[in-house]
Amino acid sequence: MNPAVVRSAAVGDAAAVSELLRAYHEHTEAEKVAHDLQESGPLAPAYAAEIDAPAFPGADVLLAEHDDRVVGMVVLRVDGADAEIKRLWVDVEARGVGAGGALLAEAARRATAAGAASLRLSVWDWRRGALGLYRSRGFVEVASWEVRERLVCLRMPLR
Repeated sequence: MNPAVVRSAAVGDAAAVSELLRAYHEHTEAEKVAHDLQESGPLAPAYAAEIDAPAFPGADVLLAEHDDRVVGMVVLRVDGADAEIKRLWVDVEARGVGAGGALLAEAARRATAAGAASLRLSVWDWRRGALGLYRSRGFVEVASWEVRERLVCLRMPLR
């Protein structure tokens, strides 16, 4: 099996990024309904706008490819000694090919190169697979910076 390859998103990747964001947001919103955090309904306007016109000023969007198909993404924002991961998502059908781990490794490499001392992220507590992946890569639970309940905050030292 070929390993997943990570690269920076380019202008021509807008449609693929939009589809990954759509899957991410729709999946997340359905999970929130299933976990009684919200009622079912349309995506929030901010999420719909993000899907329609993906733009993350001041951040790097990284894409994972497997067998010549974009299967995952992550948004990395470095702000001084702090780097944060957002929107880490791997297509459900492509899980198990190493895309999530490859995205994390490349995000950590880039954050380190940019001078960040740590990498942080938040994840819903029911996402056991994601939590296992993060912990296996050196992330540890820290005091929450989130106001939304059931989000677990994790940090990984980079140096």
